[in-house]
Amino acid sequence: MAKIVIEEGYAPNDAEPFMNERQREYFRRKLQSWKQDILREAQDTLVALQSENENHPDLTDRASSETDRAIELRARDRQRKLIAKIDAALSRIEDGSYGYCEETGEPISLKRLEARPIATLSLEAQERHERRERVYRDD
Repeated sequence: MAKIVIEEGYAPNDAEPFMNERQREYFRRKLQSWKQDILREAQDTLVALQSENENHPDLTDRASSETDRAIELRARDRQRKLIAKIDAALSRIEDGSYGYCEETGEPISLKRLEARPIATLSLEAQERHERRERVYRDD
């Protein structure tokens, strides 16, 4: 497989063919970079939690510390789920389905993919999904 060169400052645009090799490589790199950032943050959190083995004599301080720790762990759990979505997006790049709506098969706009590279639904399909979700939630 030939190495695809992406110039500094490149951004996918509508003037080029949708999900051509360059766009796929751009999003692959963007997703991999995002994943590495998350993993680095998780490692930093792990190191911080291991080093913060303070024994607070004051109950208020201890409660505050435990609350902070619980919030951090919940955030890391959300990040773990995000990594699974990133991995799924990377798999879709490999199989050629990345950038296409799972519901309609239509291309997802480049602006949406730029903002949310793990998107699996077009904006319209996502809005329909959220409307249905709201209707069922209100029951």
